[in-house]
Amino acid sequence: MSSTETRTQRKVALALMAHPDDAEITCAGTLMRLADDGWETHIATLTAGDCGSLTGDATEVARTRIAEGTAAASLAGASFHCLNEPDGRVVYDRTALQKVIDLFRSIAPTLVITMPMSDYHADHEITGQMGRAASFVFAAPNASTLPLVPGSTIPHLYYCDGHGGTDRLGQKTEPTTRIEISEQLDRKTEMLACHASQREWLRVHNGIDEYLSTMRCYNHTRGSECGVEAAEVFVQHTGHAYPANDLLAELFPLNRSCQNEVIDASAALGS
Repeated sequence: MSSTETRTQRKVALALMAHPDDAEITCAGTLMRLADDGWETHIATLTAGDCGSLTGDATEVARTRIAEGTAAASLAGASFHCLNEPDGRVVYDRTALQKVIDLFRSIAPTLVITMPMSDYHADHEITGQMGRAASFVFAAPNASTLPLVPGSTIPHLYYCDGHGGTDRLGQKTEPTTRIEISEQLDRKTEMLACHASQREWLRVHNGIDEYLSTMRCYNHTRGSECGVEAAEVFVQHTGHAYPANDLLAELFPLNRSCQNEVIDASAALGS
């Protein structure tokens, strides 16, 4: 069986994020569309977000945030996993990477969404690096002691949007893929609302008070770029050995007028 045939037959999607609530902010609408299309979906976080609170010790905060992540994932029909690396101190080392490889090995995803490798938070960037590394190597027989799931192969790989659509230096990033989530936006808001512990933290530490409306407004902004109510955007990894076809765009195409608007807007910016 070829790798192309394997990817067609296996419909398993994994969102590898840094913290509970990252998926809800960046890609939950797309995960819902995948689940509704018959995909098995998973949300995994490198950390439990134990630094994301003004009160409570790390164990208490981690327990709360894992419970919030589990509840949110269930609303999208997804399974939740946490690898319990320390929040704010994620490092790219062999031990942490092996956890990610073992997770990939057990799930054997054929579509992966991970974090941008240039973003405001170092945890996000390192998560993206680990997502890329694990996606490439997990199907190699000697990469893990866990059994190899039949059909394991290099998956389609996408990076989600950086905060505000910018990289770590505040420069705008250009998406390769735009997915309409107009019908999923209310459910996505319900998912993010599960992370109630984050409101005070985000208000004080990040200067974001209404995190639900902030997320919705940003998805409306991304949607307006291509003529739909709301959208999530991604950058596809198409380097050597990775699938080159844009699977998400093939599964959930924008209508032709939307695609033309994106092309026209890009041309105008470049003129």
